[in-house]
Amino acid sequence: MYWQSLALIHGKHIMRIGISVLSHEGQNIWQNGLGQNVIFIAQAFQRLPFVESVVLVDVGSERRLPQQVGTIAPGLALLSQREATDAVDVVIEMSGALDNAWLDLMRARGRKVVYYCCGQPYVGLVEPAVFNKPVHTSRPDRCDEIWVVSKDRLHIPMMRTLHRCPVHVVPYVWHAGFLQARIAEVARHGLEYGYATQRNRDIRAASGGALRVAIFEPNISVVKCSSIPMLLCDEAYRADRTSVAALHVLNTLHMKDHLTMLHLANSLDLVREHRATFHGRHDIVGFMGQHADAVVAHQWDNDQNYSYLDALYGDYPLVHNSPWLAGFGAGYYYTGFDAHEGGQQLIAAARTHDAGLDAYRLRARTVFEAVDPCNEANLQAYAQRLQALAENTPIRKSA
Repeated sequence: MYWQSLALIHGKHIMRIGISVLSHEGQNIWQNGLGQNVIFIAQAFQRLPFVESVVLVDVGSERRLPQQVGTIAPGLALLSQREATDAVDVVIEMSGALDNAWLDLMRARGRKVVYYCCGQPYVGLVEPAVFNKPVHTSRPDRCDEIWVVSKDRLHIPMMRTLHRCPVHVVPYVWHAGFLQARIAEVARHGLEYGYATQRNRDIRAASGGALRVAIFEPNISVVKCSSIPMLLCDEAYRADRTSVAALHVLNTLHMKDHLTMLHLANSLDLVREHRATFHGRHDIVGFMGQHADAVVAHQWDNDQNYSYLDALYGDYPLVHNSPWLAGFGAGYYYTGFDAHEGGQQLIAAARTHDAGLDAYRLRARTVFEAVDPCNEANLQAYAQRLQALAENTPIRKSA
């Protein structure tokens, strides 16, 4: 029996693509951005004329995806690694770590393997050892190429040396499908997502225009922590008591008894004056619809985050330090770790956001257009990358 890997037809390599996912019990698409990212990439690949099929390769325990996926991207097949062996020509390791022996087999048969690195690669390399964090590790030389998005471009030399293969920047993509579905879901329970809702207007009017601020940083890595946002909010409150009505710090219950966290929290006027509340994990739509009307964020060398786009989609004031977003003029930008500058931006948001809402929406829209998986520039970039990956792939035969 003869078979052709990455067949060449009309000058284009026709390919079948498999993207890894990790299913687990109780899974929800809002647990992290990576699950959504996989679906957006799959949808982009499905739009490419030379892609024959896109499947998801499950390395988890459940053999099913979160129910939200079927609504946003119906018809995506979910295969085991064994089932995918003869069903894919290009393997993208993205959300779940694939078996090294299987990847070796696939490459020996002429298939191509890409590691799509979504997490910040430097901290992914050093934090598990420094902080003794359990983590899955794979053999670095298991793939043909590494793909990263632009937030990680400075780490390309490190990645190239570690993995001993080419590293390329690919487009960062997102669309509001999952967000819209969640907005519709909470609406059925009487909650509204969005800054300009009548409920938000009434609450802000009652508080003199002060903002109820939420911080959504996950607090599991130095890359995205709540420390600077907490200081930023307190800086704004100290300078102008009418700027912040309440502070909600999410994803902090696992740190609530740590002395460093206690010292930081107890140093804040917002805590001393009983305006701060510390929470566990909540999705942005459900939480903002009930408790907050502004988001303050901080990142360290990780300036592309779906939570920013979720907040902008709801027209909420987003105070952030993302140079990438600042390039679009989106949100309220402060530099680096400058909590004072961030506090001034939060005060500006409290005072001017309503009057500038239309212009704010327009700037956010340019971001959404740039990251749309169906944006022609993004599709073309992925098409070029996939075709370059397939070049020089020999036609093989197998008994």
